[in-house]
Amino acid sequence: MLFLLVALALTYSLLNGYRDSSSILAGVIASRAMRPRLALYLVAFAELIAPFLFGSAVARSITTGLLNTQVITLDAIVIAMVAAVMWSVFCWWRGIPSSSTHALIGGLVGATLVINGPGAIHMSGLLFVLLPLVLAPVVGLIAGWILMSVLLFTFSGASPKINGLFRKVQVGAAFLLAMSNSANDAHKSMGIITLGLILTGRATPSTVPIWVLAACAAAISLGASRGDWRQIRNLGGKVYRIRPLNALASQAASTAVVVAASAFGMPVSTSHIISTALMGAGASERINKVRWHVASEMATAWVLTIPATIAVAAIIFVVASGVGQFGADFISPLITR
Repeated sequence: MLFLLVALALTYSLLNGYRDSSSILAGVIASRAMRPRLALYLVAFAELIAPFLFGSAVARSITTGLLNTQVITLDAIVIAMVAAVMWSVFCWWRGIPSSSTHALIGGLVGATLVINGPGAIHMSGLLFVLLPLVLAPVVGLIAGWILMSVLLFTFSGASPKINGLFRKVQVGAAFLLAMSNSANDAHKSMGIITLGLILTGRATPSTVPIWVLAACAAAISLGASRGDWRQIRNLGGKVYRIRPLNALASQAASTAVVVAASAFGMPVSTSHIISTALMGAGASERINKVRWHVASEMATAWVLTIPATIAVAAIIFVVASGVGQFGADFISPLITR
């Protein structure tokens, strides 16, 4: 069962890198700051090295901070990861802009409730996880608006040639944003694997084994190197026509929000923050520049993810229990003959 959990967590991390790298690069590619394939490789490298440079506060928030290791069972964690991976694959297939972080939290809460009961969840830890997920996109929107306003005022008299400088700065901004993303998201998978090791007596709550860190970093980096081109086109063109200054403002604002959240051990959705920061940067120029109906569709998908994955986790448990009971009822008479 532990090997299955490790495989699911690494698959989740790979999908996370695949989806989030697209959000990170949407502005860079839309503003033509870098060639798409080179940009993907740069982001993949940043995603690979970041987990080795930052602490594991986010991993602890997902594991011992959210769940009671004295009550939770390995079965619940496995079902949670199956639900999170299934939802992520479904949303990718349907082109729905979902959050892997929301899917993970929903899966963990749903599986834990139906298998181990509410006593296995630290309510203070759940609040600590949910509040940043709700508030961070709003903070990203405001930060994007403010930073874009500052940049517009600062460079109001500049000639169009300044866009060349903005494109160069975007490369560094995208690299930092990718590092901040990995520092937050890769640690979620690390936390899940470490939790499995704790439950099986192979690790202590205070440490993340180095092989876990390396495996999750490699998985998220591999996913980032591929990139979801459909999501890049959606975010890079459907919300509004992105200029280099919009992309730079949204990247810098997103990086600041994600780094601050990671420093406090708060798991956040990088893709949500990038999206809202991009909206804020566009709305700072002109409110109707942003296609708000597209933004509302994205927000609807974000809101539905946690309830949907809670339901998926519960359904998986019911189906698995039914299959297990059927197998026991079928095999037992054969054994006793």
